[in-house]
Amino acid sequence: MKKLTPKQQTFVDEYIISGNATQSYLKAGYKVSENVAAANANRLLRNAKIKAELERRTNEIRAGKVMTMQEVMERLTKMANGEIKEEQVTNKGEVVLIGTKNSDQIRAMELIGKRYGAWTDKKEVTGGLEINVGVGDWDADD
Repeated sequence: MKKLTPKQQTFVDEYIISGNATQSYLKAGYKVSENVAAANANRLLRNAKIKAELERRTNEIRAGKVMTMQEVMERLTKMANGEIKEEQVTNKGEVVLIGTKNSDQIRAMELIGKRYGAWTDKKEVTGGLEINVGVGDWDADD
């Protein structure tokens, strides 16, 4: 697939920022009236190259906003160790930093423990269970 032209790339950049196709089209440097810009911008949004680039960039943005498991574990570890400071407003209106509350530290440790299977409510049993039901030596008349 061919690369985007500089104007198409600028259109994509502007559209990601604003979500407004007409304004993005004009900011990309296309010199047309606003009515023509609206029609052409909609046409650009249906262009396969533009759609693919918008999807790629949107996925890239989403991926950057979601914490990885490593980041979650690092944050929980900092909380458990009391390294996270929280802002709290005093009754005098001053903002002070306070350490992580004990209850938050304990919760962080619980979550870390659960992640590593330290505490399990359920027991996992593997293997088979064989039950043989057969005709026995008993007599129905007994």
